[in-house]
Amino acid sequence: MLPENPAMLVSYLNLKLRDYYGTLAELCEDEDIPEAELLARLADAGYRYDAETNSIR
Repeated sequence: MLPENPAMLVSYLNLKLRDYYGTLAELCEDEDIPEAELLARLADAGYRYDAETNSIR
């Protein structure tokens, strides 16, 4: 289950991306998270995925 709070969500995702996954797509596939829905949720909170740094900004 993903955190509801946007700041906590970003922190959680960045930890996973930094320590366990090479891309957001890998994380979403492994965690069974719809990537498009996650990206929309992040965008609604003012965040985006940066593939170059493999992080949420």
